[in-house]
Amino acid sequence: MHTVVVGTSGVTTSDVLAVARGGARVQLSEEAVAALAAAREIVDALAAKPDPVYGVSTGFGALATRHISPELRAQLQRNIVRSHAAGMGPAVEREVVRALMFLRLKTVCSGHTGVRPEVAQTMADLLNAGITPVVHEYGSLGCSGDLAPLSHCALALMGEGDAEGPDGVVRPAAELLAAHGIQPVELREKEGLALLNGTDGMLGMLVMALADLDTLYRSADVTAALSLEALLGTDRVLAPELHAIRPHPGQAASAANMAAVLKGSGLTGHHQDDAPRVQDAYSVRCAPQVAGAGRDTMTHARLVADRELASAVDNPVVLPDGRVESNGNFHGAPVAYVLDFLAIAAADLASIAERRTDRLLDKNRSHGLPPFLADDAGVDSGLMIAQYTQAALVSELKRLAVPASADSIPSSAMQEDHVSMGWSAARKLRTAVDNLTRVIAIELYAATRAVELREGLAPAPATRAVIDAVREAGVQGTGPDRFLAPDLAAADAFVRDGRLLAAVEKVTGPLQ
Repeated sequence: MHTVVVGTSGVTTSDVLAVARGGARVQLSEEAVAALAAAREIVDALAAKPDPVYGVSTGFGALATRHISPELRAQLQRNIVRSHAAGMGPAVEREVVRALMFLRLKTVCSGHTGVRPEVAQTMADLLNAGITPVVHEYGSLGCSGDLAPLSHCALALMGEGDAEGPDGVVRPAAELLAAHGIQPVELREKEGLALLNGTDGMLGMLVMALADLDTLYRSADVTAALSLEALLGTDRVLAPELHAIRPHPGQAASAANMAAVLKGSGLTGHHQDDAPRVQDAYSVRCAPQVAGAGRDTMTHARLVADRELASAVDNPVVLPDGRVESNGNFHGAPVAYVLDFLAIAAADLASIAERRTDRLLDKNRSHGLPPFLADDAGVDSGLMIAQYTQAALVSELKRLAVPASADSIPSSAMQEDHVSMGWSAARKLRTAVDNLTRVIAIELYAATRAVELREGLAPAPATRAVIDAVREAGVQGTGPDRFLAPDLAAADAFVRDGRLLAAVEKVTGPLQ
């Protein structure tokens, strides 16, 4: 099995995906273990002094003014974990929790948190054993980090709370640790605070959303090309010289992808035949501009994610010169903004895809296709209600595009008086990505059927390959009305697992 080695300088997107989704093992580097030990010496020295140090010998948040005596400090660290593990609602996905745990371990291994090496090793042990703490949907405001979600993970390290085993069964964490020979940790000064003071949940969800959107944006280029072809549109608008004079990189990439898919098509360019058109509709002609803007948004989001993956987010932090300083690096605003921006872009990509689908189904705008792509219109309803489903999904995506990061609600007796709501932004983005996949699948379903209805005109080799592959996947083509839900589910799976792109790229080579 693949092993990810965690050092002091952060991790990569590939590392996160390997651990969260691929079940990769985690190993601490010698450098990380040395840095952990060095930082712990600093914390131990400060703990021995009479002067109060936040997180080491004081309370937390609005209670930071109380100096805690040495005999109560272990209890203080246990108590912060127990009291902050206050999440509610359904359990979040296993991959999200694994990303959360791994990214907290990344910061711990930076040597800026003061956590002992044995605590970091226990974090790695839980990941390697496939033990996943139960983390709930609600509890994070995205400031002081993802407090409740991280606290539920820290609780499992202590052998408390519930966790899911590698078999998927939820049991008491103490039972799971014992079954895998893992000793629960006894937290010392600062360690409880260090385990729950980070933006790791929202960052993990950002990394995974970017991976999914990378597939979906390329898939949307393919379905847009199919729709253009089915509508007998012109591919001249995809010429690289047109996009060079408005040099947005994402736009050029999207246009190039569509052009590659349409190469050799016998359907494009017929817009001047029976019902001449000077121009195609915006949803067809401007597909690269809309998808390209989303791609460029993703580029910015990747920049933010990469910076966060190289960061050590904690409060207070241990500095190389021996100081332990309070800071505001736990604020989730940088991550929250791009999570919201991606949800806006996803909603717009879905919206333009739905408009193309609707055009394919409307006999007044489809340039010769039967109403609703029905076999016998009137007797058959064709894909009428598939578009209803797509419209419902798009409407939901628009609601999910309302930014969470524009909101703030004070907490901790006004000590934490401005929060990012980044966890909420991440949770709604996950739903948006899921629904965008369904929207693209419905356009794929409609466009492949529409191309097949253009008798006597040969589709491009790449689109022919898509049609063949999607039919082999169990998505049926033209014909009388039938139970549509299984077809739509099969189309969704075809997009979701990457088979759509695989079919195209066998002909075109890798899309951008």
